[in-house]
Amino acid sequence: MTLTPTPHTTDVLVIGWGLAGLVAAGEALAAGRRVVIVDQETRTDFGGQAWWSFGGLFFIDSPEQRRMGIRDSLELAREDWFGNAGFDRDEDAWPKRWAEAYLQFASGEKRAWLRERGVGFFPVVGWAERGGYGAIGPGNSVPRFHITWGTGPGILAPFIAAAEQGEREGRLTILARHRVTTLTTTDGAVTGASGEILESSATGRGEPSSRQVVGAFSVDAGATIISSGGIGGNHELVRAAWPSRLGTAPSHMLTGVPAYVDGSMQAVSAAAGAHLINGDRMWHYVEGITNWNPVWPSHGIRILPGPSSLWFDATGSRLPVPLFPGFDTLGTLAHLRQTGHDHSWFVTSRQIVEKEFALSGSEQNPDLTGKDLGLLVKSRLAKGPTGPVQAFLDEGEDFLVEDDLEALLTRMQQAPGGELLDIERVRREVIARDREIENDFTKDAQIGMLRSMRNYRGDKLIRTASPHRLQDPSAGPLIAVKLHVLTRKSLGGIETDLDGRALDSTGSVIPGLFAAGEASGFGGGGVHGYRALEGTFLGGCLFSGRQAGRAAAR
Repeated sequence: MTLTPTPHTTDVLVIGWGLAGLVAAGEALAAGRRVVIVDQETRTDFGGQAWWSFGGLFFIDSPEQRRMGIRDSLELAREDWFGNAGFDRDEDAWPKRWAEAYLQFASGEKRAWLRERGVGFFPVVGWAERGGYGAIGPGNSVPRFHITWGTGPGILAPFIAAAEQGEREGRLTILARHRVTTLTTTDGAVTGASGEILESSATGRGEPSSRQVVGAFSVDAGATIISSGGIGGNHELVRAAWPSRLGTAPSHMLTGVPAYVDGSMQAVSAAAGAHLINGDRMWHYVEGITNWNPVWPSHGIRILPGPSSLWFDATGSRLPVPLFPGFDTLGTLAHLRQTGHDHSWFVTSRQIVEKEFALSGSEQNPDLTGKDLGLLVKSRLAKGPTGPVQAFLDEGEDFLVEDDLEALLTRMQQAPGGELLDIERVRREVIARDREIENDFTKDAQIGMLRSMRNYRGDKLIRTASPHRLQDPSAGPLIAVKLHVLTRKSLGGIETDLDGRALDSTGSVIPGLFAAGEASGFGGGGVHGYRALEGTFLGGCLFSGRQAGRAAAR
């Protein structure tokens, strides 16, 4: 049966109501334009992926950094970004321009622009992606990871408020359960979109919703912005794009984003002539743990680890220098994929878990998300793990807790996949590591690094445990954590110029079509290159959404 589309007309159409889409819509509203936002999910999911995020943002030479004694500069950040990105393709021309523009934004007005909107930041700056290869290699030379006070919901709040104000004033129309299947083109220009209306679905935030079609729609628009996210919730697309440089794709993965992050707009965009580039560049984590209280299928949570846990592959071989916890996400992923196995192990102590294990996600950090200073002091500075971490210790299937090393090794061997472990090798590594840590001198690079890291006040205060023997009874019990690959971000996407205008395969602008956020590789079709410095995904949504929204309004 052919359904008669419900028609709409607007100045600017935004496809996808995540952070980039909301920022773009807000810019268009501020310029006096009428805006329609469409999304395939229920209104419960307003804000998209960003709602679930930890809220990390990348700033350069911020007041928070200076107060912590961190000396940063645009020049140092540029060296880090380009050393990290490894741009090496002809199609990196626009991504490189986006990288330079984003660095200027992050060192300039980004923080003030957010502060004007009421966004605040936790005073202790985190040090993510530390690298370890040399001064011009991958990694952040200094701490740059600023946690938003309120985490992901805190970043979204001012942009959701602006959208809701526009809706009350009749200048913004929000169409939930509207899934775009076609971009409308007229004489080579994109003039809107059409698609299917899905049935109402009484699902909670992040939960999979019905795909039953009950109607059709069309939107005529002067400008159309694609801000539909990436492919992390679609394992089939992730495996299809998986590059050989990262080894073979895992047969088992956890999912770090809701199922609606399905990449469905990729084919729709390509059919309208948009040039998708760098699809083989992606960002997945290797510290994924099975969520004991899942919201979406195969729901995984990432451990944000400090540097002290011993890391073993599935066979019990210790990971090589500098693949320590928190140093090089993609390098560790590539190394572990070469082993032919889908999991790895942390061996650690309760004292390390208490100090060094944070969990990614707004829902896993109720103190920061709820802006509860009392709870924060109690949970972060008092003895014992945070409540969410303790819940995983109590309920998580990937956590094994024992009082002594032999009992722990037995439990590890009995766990699924544990038959691959060379228990004698793991035992020797733990004993040798404990022997080294009792000496002021060491040849163990990980021990040297964790001692060095405690020279930074932020790490010593809340992120790095006092060096100790894993088998020290006062630091126990011992803990093993089985780790999985966790899907997260697409680093490639629709190629755009610095105004967010979508380009075709010849490099020409497609009139009327724009892209922002993860759908555009956070700008240009791949602003991060091969690797991200962390704190740059939300920031990329902010910057690319702003650029596209302002240009579309013009």
